[in-house]
Amino acid sequence: MRIIRAADCKVMPWKNGGGTTTEIAVFPEGAPLSDFAWRISMAHVGADGPFSSFPGIDRTLSVLTGNGIRLAFGDGETVALDRATAPFFFAADRAVDGQLVDGPIDDLNVMSRRGAWSHSVERISGGGSREINVEQGVLVLVARHGDWQVDGTALAAGDSVILPAPATVALRAESGGELFAIRLQAA
Repeated sequence: MRIIRAADCKVMPWKNGGGTTTEIAVFPEGAPLSDFAWRISMAHVGADGPFSSFPGIDRTLSVLTGNGIRLAFGDGETVALDRATAPFFFAADRAVDGQLVDGPIDDLNVMSRRGAWSHSVERISGGGSREINVEQGVLVLVARHGDWQVDGTALAAGDSVILPAPATVALRAESGGELFAIRLQAA
C-alpha cells in the first residue's frame, strides 16, 4: 500500500494553458502528459472554456466542490454535472467546452490510454465500514471529506492510497465522509 499525502502532490499547468491541476498519481511514474498509461488529478476550474484534447484517452470527471459544470460536446450532446451526479465517463479526444453553472468548481479527473488500460470510478459517501476488493490491476482511493481509515491507516482529506491487485481493503469513516474508489486495469 502506497500512501500519497495531499501536500506531496505535484501542481502543474493544464495542457491548454488555462489553469492548473494537482497530479495525484500517474503511470508510469513521472510520465509526461503526452505519454501516460493512466493519470489521476484534481483541477480548479475558474472560468468557462474548452477542455484540453487528449487523443486516444478515456476520461471520467467528478465534481468535488462548487455548483457544477455543463459539458457541451462538439457533436451537440450536453451533460450537467454537480456534486450529486455520478462520475461521468467520456472520450478525452471529443471536442468539449465546459460552462460553469454558478462560480468555480474543483473536479477529479481520471484518464486512461484507450486500448491499453481501462478505468472505473465510484463515489463512496457516508460513514461506517465496508470492504473493497480488486482482483486485477490497481486500486486507487482518493479521500475527499472525513477521516478515513484504510486497513487501519489514517487518510485525511486530499490523501490517496495506491494498492496493486489482488487486494481487499477495509474502509472506515465517520458519517459525512466521501472517498473515490478508482479501479485501473491493463487491457
